[in-house]
Amino acid sequence: MKIGFVGLGIMGSRMAENLLADGHELIVFNRSVDKADSLLENGAKLATGLEDLGKQADVIFTMLSTPAVVKSTAEEFLPYMKEDAWWVDCSTVNPSFSRQMAVLAAKYNLRFVDAPVAGSKAPAEKGELLFLAGGSENALSELQPFFDAMGKKTLYLNNVGNGANVKMLINLLLAQSLATFSEAMKLGLSMGLAEKQLLQILSSTPVVSPVVGLLKERLLNKDFEVNFPLKWIQKDIGLALQTADEFNLSMPSLATTQSLYQEALNNGYGDVDFSAIYANMIA
Repeated sequence: MKIGFVGLGIMGSRMAENLLADGHELIVFNRSVDKADSLLENGAKLATGLEDLGKQADVIFTMLSTPAVVKSTAEEFLPYMKEDAWWVDCSTVNPSFSRQMAVLAAKYNLRFVDAPVAGSKAPAEKGELLFLAGGSENALSELQPFFDAMGKKTLYLNNVGNGANVKMLINLLLAQSLATFSEAMKLGLSMGLAEKQLLQILSSTPVVSPVVGLLKERLLNKDFEVNFPLKWIQKDIGLALQTADEFNLSMPSLATTQSLYQEALNNGYGDVDFSAIYANMIA
């Protein structure tokens, strides 16, 4: 099967590299063509445009930034894909949007699955992502070799939109856990406790998210090299709040978290790692 891949950012470029390394025939497209250079050097082909990609590929993976970008991009390749071809959207979007995209794909007699991933730059590079697939294992069996090339495990969640559901919950917990930890650190530092010692103590307790333990040296060294841009976790918080509105749910702590990340965004941290919320909050 010919695989198309659209979106060669931090995650997508590494996922595409692993598909190539596993021996799959890969055709890529990215608005910034230079991001495809290393893939082309390793044997990928470059589509001349999204129409061309749609005509060639048996399955297209998208790894894009926002629902609006996903939709506008898909509208350019879906009309040209072969009947019964696959569109696999790995982007982090809201569940109702994924269900809308399933309807759009069905108009062209195409098969759609939302399959966002848990993991950041390093797991993407190592092929150790967790795929959250909105479908059954039986229905998506054709896609398993591709998931295996890019990830260590695939969770099948039965219905379209459930991949997006679970990814949304993961990201809102990630956002809130680091903001809460940063707030505790701010209070501790104000009390006169030493930052390094406090980081070590708190991160070793069971009440702190394991992600803090993974990040503690980076937090201490104020190393915010981007793995997951802060602007995108802020986007994900907004999508979670939008989804809550669809269910008439109030999420006051998440709304507060959104304001904290917005402050960091306003202070110029949007393009660095989301963990920079720590620097913004303890300042």
